Amino acid sequence: MKFKVFFTLAFGVLLFAQQGVAQTQKKQQTQLVKYKKNVEAPLTAKEMGMLQEVYQDKLQTYVLSNPQRVKDFKHLLRNRVSIKKRPNLVSNKDKYKLISAVGLFNNYNSNLVLDKSYDASTFNVLKYNLQFFGIGSSMYRIDNTEYFITIKSQTIRK
Repeated sequence: MKFKVFFTLAFGVLLFAQQGVAQTQKKQQTQLVKYKKNVEAPLTAKEMGMLQEVYQDKLQTYVLSNPQRVKDFKHLLRNRVSIKKRPNLVSNKDKYKLISAVGLFNNYNSNLVLDKSYDASTFNVLKYNLQFFGIGSSMYRIDNTEYFITIKSQTIRK
């Protein structure tokens, strides 16, 4: 009986201690996203194709039926993602994560495959499990190329 009481009290103290730590952690201040005027234009055929490849039959349900989500994707593709050839960064290979290391975002399309090379007309950045909505900017290297994907933060720090 004493054994049960001891463990119950120990468990309660542990939970109480964890609650105190969780309450004292600093929260990051969120900022409103500032959209450029170009997000007001409709999705282009290329953007729609990129979304269709990734979301398949869930595109309408998870993206197109939500105007804010559509706006976020347009902002991402038009203003925040850039792909540039940067041969001077290739020698620093340990600093930048390869897109193959982050894997594919294949939750809705299990047939997605990693690109073996980079072709600007067919490359779909959305099919990779990149940190599009994380805090801060990030950079990834496209495997076996001198091309790097830069994802700018969606919020601007003051």
